[in-house]
Amino acid sequence: MSATIVVSGAAVLVPGADSARALAAGPESGAAAVDPAAIVGKKGLRYKDRATQLGYALAARALADAGLVGEEGTTVPASSIGVVASSNYGNLDTVTRALDTIREETVNGTSPMDLPNASSNVIASSVAIRFGLRGPNLMVCNGPTSGLDAVHWAITMIQAGRVDRVLVLGVEPDNEVVRKLTGGRPSVDGGAAIVVERAEAVQERSGTVKAVLGGYVRTAAVRDVLDRLAASGQPARWEVPGGAAAALDAELLPGVPRVGLPESAGEPSGALGVLQCAAAVGWFEDGGAGAVYALAGGESADASAGLVLLAPGAA
Repeated sequence: MSATIVVSGAAVLVPGADSARALAAGPESGAAAVDPAAIVGKKGLRYKDRATQLGYALAARALADAGLVGEEGTTVPASSIGVVASSNYGNLDTVTRALDTIREETVNGTSPMDLPNASSNVIASSVAIRFGLRGPNLMVCNGPTSGLDAVHWAITMIQAGRVDRVLVLGVEPDNEVVRKLTGGRPSVDGGAAIVVERAEAVQERSGTVKAVLGGYVRTAAVRDVLDRLAASGQPARWEVPGGAAAALDAELLPGVPRVGLPESAGEPSGALGVLQCAAAVGWFEDGGAGAVYALAGGESADASAGLVLLAPGAA
């Protein structure tokens, strides 16, 4: 029998929402940008790109929420905590800047402090180094479904016995390079983090279960995803991609409230699935019950992915 996998910690940092509950209620419009230095201090941020700085702040809050860090570092063996990060645009500004320098000058013109940040796994690896997390480390850059795929890979690592718990990050920065790819639309400039863990491991350390993770599906059509998730029961809430509620077939899950990030929040991209999981945690914290479906991708994307989240009592 597969182990029961749960969410034991969550953090949200987007303009207008700095907690899972605030995200579930809907981010306030016109809010100031997230300031990572106000959360983790300025030390170590100077040579890091915006996405990694946001990742540091999210990791600090999610690990603290799960009770996995204290004054002396991690409260559990460092090798028992893995990291999976999702970001499609994360360090594109750094990569573009390095390529421009190489084209206009030579490779010798690149900054020895900046160039290491051009690695595609820089968010996941930097977070692991800063917090001393020595479990498996993975970066996912997989299009619209990337955030839910990241959660799935975390679950897979735990069920395979590789690790007891995984910090899952979903983060996207907003900058000129990103807007060139999004047609001028701003990115969410923030994200979310959740700690995914074996239920038994949470119980052993007297932690708190914030949600139970159910089935995951990745396929082409939205209807197929929903049909295959139905084994977990009719949902009480449906987390849909931001701005996609009107585009989805009205006959799908009739009567189930559809919620998602407002268009004003910006393009969530690789952060979407993790934001959806955090929003479900916030909804449960406010008394929500039943199953929550999280959906990423859609008919206009190259794939669709879905994940079921259940209230803590389901553990």
